Formats: sequence, structure tokens, C-alpha cells
Amino acid sequence: MSALAPEILFLENGDRLTRQEFERRYHAMPRLKKAELIEGVVFMPSPLHFERHAKPHALIMGWLAVYCAATPGVDLADNATLRLDADNEFQPDALLRLPESAGGNSRISRDDYLEGAPELIVEVASTSASYDLHDKRKVYRRTGVREYLVWLVREKRLLWLVLEDGEYQPLQPGADGLLRSRVFPGLALNGQALLDGDLARVLADQQRCQGGEEHRWFVEALRPATGE
Repeated sequence: MSALAPEILFLENGDRLTRQEFERRYHAMPRLKKAELIEGVVFMPSPLHFERHAKPHALIMGWLAVYCAATPGVDLADNATLRLDADNEFQPDALLRLPESAGGNSRISRDDYLEGAPELIVEVASTSASYDLHDKRKVYRRTGVREYLVWLVREKRLLWLVLEDGEYQPLQPGADGLLRSRVFPGLALNGQALLDGDLARVLADQQRCQGGEEHRWFVEALRPATGE
């Protein structure tokens, strides 16, 4: 007589699991779109609202895609599974990363997941009460994510944080009102235009900034990483 098959357990909000057990249960739920392990605790978000998440997310991806298209060697990802450490596995809304050959701190695992700290992570959050600005922020800081941009949709506010001496400090706009990445030369954001939903102005400012000399130098420096 054959042994009974082990019981298949599924993810539940609030479960406390190892990352390995989290992944095992996640794989057993192929219809589940998103779940995260934050400091060993399972978080499963509610269905996503259109105005409060889906639309802002699309605007962010459009902005980052324009930069990525002009910057060979930089990787862009949308909701990629990210293994940060033994207790944390996230699916950030968007991220930009440098390959290891160009000094990046993340890598693609043998089973095609991202491990380590990408250089820039973007999250769309409803309010400052969200775990994006508390538990996840602490994990990103601890694991060395160099830049962290949070769009607080209900509060109509953007917070771009830069890691300095082990702590996050808010990035300040330049004289022209644009926020400029310190890790990705040429990546610039017209925050007010983004909050207004004016994607055309966001992209126009981005294209102008990535046409500068600093961005050209960065692209040249990345050429060995692209094999060109």
C-alpha cells in the first residue's frame, strides 16, 4: 500500500514561513497573481484598483521603458519575484538594475528569479500607512537597495529615497523641478507631471535628459556589459 501524499497547504495572509516554504506554497497556487514574504510573514494584496494602482503603475512603466530603451545594459522588470534574504521575497511594482558585470548588486538565479538588491525599486502605494513605507522600506534599506521611489497615490505625493551611509534620505528636485537618479545618469522624473497624469510631459522631459552628455558617458561605460 502506497504512502499517503503530503497535504498541499496554500498561502494565507499572516502565515509565518521560511522563504523555501513560501515558494513551495506559492507554486501550488498557479492562479495567484501576487504574494510577498515580508520579514517572514505572508502578505497577499487585495484586487488592484484602477485609479489607485493599475493606472499609476502603467505610467511608471512607460517612463522607465523610455529610459531603458535608450540605455542598453540596464534591465527593467515589472512585478518580478525578488529574493532579498532568507525572510523576504517581494514582487516590487517596477525595478531597474545593472548587471553584475557593470557593478550591479543583483543576479539572475539558475531557476530564473532575481536575487539581491536591484539599484532602483518603485512601488505604488495608496497612502503613507502602507507597508511599502514601513516594513518593506526597512528591508530595502537593510539589503542595500540604493534608490527607492514610492508613489503615494491618495496623498498625491512622490517620495524618492537615496541610500546614504546606510540610511534613506529624500532626493530633492533640481532647479528645473526634476528629480534625477544618482545611480542611473539621465533618468529624470517630472514629479508634478506624473501626479497630474501628464505622461506626454513626463516622457518629453525624460527624453531631453537622456540626451545629455552624462547619459552618453554612462551608455559608453555600459558597452562592455552588453557585449558590444
